[in-house]
Amino acid sequence: MSTNVLMNLVNTSYFVCALLFILGLKRMSSPLTAQGGIIMAGWGMLVGTLATFAHPEILKAGNHALIYGLMVAGIALGGGIAWVSGKKVAMTDMPQMIAIYNGMGGGAAAAIAAIELLKVAAVAPGMPTASGAEHSTFIIALAVTGALIGSVSFSGSAIAFAKLQGLMDKTFALPGHHFISFATLIAAVLLGAYLVMEPHGNVNLVIVFFVLAILYGILMTLPIGGADMPVIISLYNAFTGLAVGLEGFVLNNSAMIVAGIVVGSAGTLLTQLMAKAMNRPITKLLTPPTKQAASTEAVVGSQKPIEANDVAALMAYAQKVVIIPGYGMAVAQAQHKVWELAKLLKERDIEVKFAIHPVAGRMPGHMNVLLAEAGVPYDMIFDIEEINDDFKNTDVAFVIGANDVVNPAARTDKTSPIYGMPILNADYAKNCIVNKRGKGSGFSGIENLLFYKDNTRMYYGGGQEAVAKLVTELKALAD
Repeated sequence: MSTNVLMNLVNTSYFVCALLFILGLKRMSSPLTAQGGIIMAGWGMLVGTLATFAHPEILKAGNHALIYGLMVAGIALGGGIAWVSGKKVAMTDMPQMIAIYNGMGGGAAAAIAAIELLKVAAVAPGMPTASGAEHSTFIIALAVTGALIGSVSFSGSAIAFAKLQGLMDKTFALPGHHFISFATLIAAVLLGAYLVMEPHGNVNLVIVFFVLAILYGILMTLPIGGADMPVIISLYNAFTGLAVGLEGFVLNNSAMIVAGIVVGSAGTLLTQLMAKAMNRPITKLLTPPTKQAASTEAVVGSQKPIEANDVAALMAYAQKVVIIPGYGMAVAQAQHKVWELAKLLKERDIEVKFAIHPVAGRMPGHMNVLLAEAGVPYDMIFDIEEINDDFKNTDVAFVIGANDVVNPAARTDKTSPIYGMPILNADYAKNCIVNKRGKGSGFSGIENLLFYKDNTRMYYGGGQEAVAKLVTELKALAD
């Protein structure tokens, strides 16, 4: 088979790969078709990977056997780790897994750029690229830009993973942190620009450039608090997609270009939506205060406990109940019991709805996935815009494991790190029942004023056991 025919087959395979990526992403937009979309995108990755094995540039290489061996080893190692970890990871740990996998994508894009830039830096002008042509200034600029973005995504995602996994403090800042961070970014950009203009003979400068880029990703993420982490994960997802797309241009690989553009654009749109849900610009999310101001709003009242039989009675004789799940429900794996509770209420002709905040949990859509896993119908799940006006007509708002997304301090306390973030209006309900294991604060580390409201009662206990007691009490009332 001639080289041209083989290259055409490879490019056709890359087109099929890109098409499957796009169609798969489209299907992921709905919970009903998301699983099929993931499978479709997986087939696309398989087609693209197999096509790469037939690439003429590999076949004509003198050491193509070694190249194939390294490719197979890399796929086996990475695929094996992903298979085992994917099987074992708990749903509660999914956010940090997504963060680290996303970082790996950014790191891979940065590694591609590093290889290309180091090859150019190590030789005189005229160094051929993977496609056999000389790197133009434009292509080198794309490589440098992708290297910077991919490196930031890699190191920033690693810090996000460490925070979500509890391996480090949720926020950490050096004296003059934002100045140091900005200076690091400027130094990386200026050095990158110099490498574009003078790409040859600067191996050491290439290394310094990558060190600065990785350091900036670390510095940028360290002071960002837990409440903003879902947005940051989404932002780094967009970074990874953009970096992959840019390096696709460098390698003249159409599958990488399309996949990167699709992921980058989807991640950018999601980041904008998440930032809007938080009601603050991206720039403010990326430059949070390095010192937490003391709250100016005093906590009034006390937390008032309630027992399972009283909660069950409130719900049993209500006309409308809104359930607000949060990360605590995920930790307790209580979603199945919550759905059992909802079904019992529906059997009593009580209107039941689920209210989901865009940043509930620790990644976008976290609560939706958990509820879908338990079998909750999609028409019972409402986002904040759809349901917030309903709370004033709600008899019982049942908060299970949610904290920051129902904290009234977001409306009133200008010193609060969540000030201005739209919240679910649980405090507007006639009765608010909050299920928590104890009196601790949420992921942002601040006190929740909802817990001290006159219409709020605290139902203490582990989520699964606490809801199981409610189910038992409701069944007893039915008898």
